Amino acid sequence: QVQLVESGGGLVQAGGSLTLSCSASGRTSSAYTMGWFRRVPGKEREFVAAIMYDSSTYYADFVEDRFIITRDNAKNTVYLQMNSLKPEDTAAYYCAVRSSAGFSKRPAGYNYWGQGTQVTVSS
Repeated sequence: QVQLVESGGGLVQAGGSLTLSCSASGRTSSAYTMGWFRRVPGKEREFVAAIMYDSSTYYADFVEDRFIITRDNAKNTVYLQMNSLKPEDTAAYYCAVRSSAGFSKRPAGYNYWGQGTQVTVSS
């Protein structure tokens, strides 16, 4: 089992920055893909970014070069640096781990999930 704990959410004004962290514990592996998703109440979870074992990264189109995902395997931690935030970015952000091979941007492709951290961007 893998346990994930997100932190770093909060309230920020439009145009500001915020960095989210996700710490993993349990049966972790540097071979796992780690990703970030977000959810607005009443809507499905939406892919934000992912990083693979070789540090290859993938981003949703709406990111528009504003976000950066990184990982520190020694600390079993993944980060999401968010810049130029927009009110449309307001959501609960979830860290997730994919333990199977290959890349996926579907929530069903990930095996473990954190509890989420709220990001609110004011206009």
